[in-house]
Amino acid sequence: MADIAAIYMPLLNEGTAAWKAVAAERLGGDFFRVIGPMPVDEEWAFPPDSVVTGAQHSFADGSEGIRAVALLHHGGRPSDGP
Repeated sequence: MADIAAIYMPLLNEGTAAWKAVAAERLGGDFFRVIGPMPVDEEWAFPPDSVVTGAQHSFADGSEGIRAVALLHHGGRPSDGP
């Protein structure tokens, strides 16, 4: 059974820094696979099925969470990574 977590996805073209909590499968360590679908009125920095690195982040409102920070792979499973 998949281990699902909420990670914060950077939203593009919002006019200011914005994040949205999205579902992601924990792959181990700091690696997550983004689960979709992406709403048609949003543009995520990393689309569904992307494997991303997550990092702890403190948001302007004082809350903390894991933010998607880097794309490792998109679609399927990479042969030498998560």
